[in-house]
Formats: sequence, structure tokens, C-alpha cells
Amino acid sequence: MTKSARTKDVAALSGDTSKNAQFYKRDFWMAEGPKFAEPHFRMRKAAGLVTRIAAGRECDLLDVGCGPAALMSLLPGSMHYYGIDIAIQQPASNLVESDFVDNRIEFGGKQFDIVIAQGVFEYLGDTQARKLAEIRALLRAGGTFVVTYTNFGHRNRHIYSAYSNVKPLAEFRESLTKYFHVDRSFPASHNWQHGQPNGKVMKTIQMPINVNVPFVSPLLAVEYFFVCS
Repeated sequence: MTKSARTKDVAALSGDTSKNAQFYKRDFWMAEGPKFAEPHFRMRKAAGLVTRIAAGRECDLLDVGCGPAALMSLLPGSMHYYGIDIAIQQPASNLVESDFVDNRIEFGGKQFDIVIAQGVFEYLGDTQARKLAEIRALLRAGGTFVVTYTNFGHRNRHIYSAYSNVKPLAEFRESLTKYFHVDRSFPASHNWQHGQPNGKVMKTIQMPINVNVPFVSPLLAVEYFFVCS
């Protein structure tokens, strides 16, 4: 990590992201997107979570920052999938390409029963509050917003160069509460090295665990799910 990048990280953690935010645009994400075509651990966990929330009902789901729309392949047919991203890999009628840092998060005036944003808010710089308000407007009455956010308090904190919205978890949660009721939050996984579980055994053990472990989670949780209404 360069000295300037490290300075940016320190400034971001202290809450000053606006002066240093660098937003990576479509060309960058067109190259990055295919790396996520195969559903990874967090996405599989997210699929199980939203499927349980839907509870067999017919419902519309919007995937904000959908990338190659890999989540769609993990959902039951009763969940109607829509996605929005800055770089759509394979255009389709249920996918919208939009730079939603600059543009409003919307889908032709449609509202949704579930909106999910995985690994998105770390890249939104000082637009966070505006984007939360836009997502709030997309939810139908009784709808659910599921969002993940990186635990930057991890013992082995690593800050990806493309992150532009780096802040303590408590601060992100406080921002959420201005627009939603946080019904529950829990780690997506725990890992000593701050990466998603890779081994088959660890994946099997951690997939069903949706609880906070006192003293352990603040140090070893890789990222958190927030389920909001």
C-alpha cells in the first residue's frame, strides 16, 4: 500500500471520505465483474437469507450492485429477480446498467418487496445518505432491505484500493437507522485473516451461523449483514 493510500485510509476511518474519494467507473467494473460470476460464500449465504425472508411468497427482489447477476441463479422461481449495476456483463430485460453513484438508484418506477446490496456501500463515498434514502423509496410497504458492510475493525484490517467509504461499523449502522429500522445484524463469517471462508469444512460450519459472538465478532467478523425494515 502506498503512503498516499494509507493516508486516505486513516482519513476515511476518521470519517473524512469526501476529500479523498475516488470512484471507479464502468471500465474498471467490466474487468472486475467476471471474477464474481461464480457465487461465493457471502452470496450463497445472502441467497439463503432472502429466500427465508420471502418464505415462499411471490416477490420482487432488486439486487443493487448486481455485477454479473450471479445471485439470480441461487433464488427460487417465486422470487422475481431484478438487478442494477454500473457494468452489466450480459444485458437482459430484468437488468439495468447505471452509474448509481452519479444517478438515482431506480428501476423504471418499480418498487420491490426485497432490496439487497452486497459489498456496495464501501464504494459510495459521501453519497451514502442519499443512496440509503433512494433505496428506502424503492421498498414497498412491509418490504425488507438487506445490506452488507465490511468490518473495518477486524484485527487484520485490509482496505481494498477501490473502497471510497471506509468507516467504523457502528457509524454505518447509525446511518442506517436514519432511514430504516435495523431488525437484526450478524457477521457473514468469521476469519482470522479477514477473508471469506474458502475451505469446505469452514464453509459448512459457518453457513448456518447467524449470531454475534461476544468479544470474537468485533475482531474476527469479516463483514456484517443488516436486515432492515
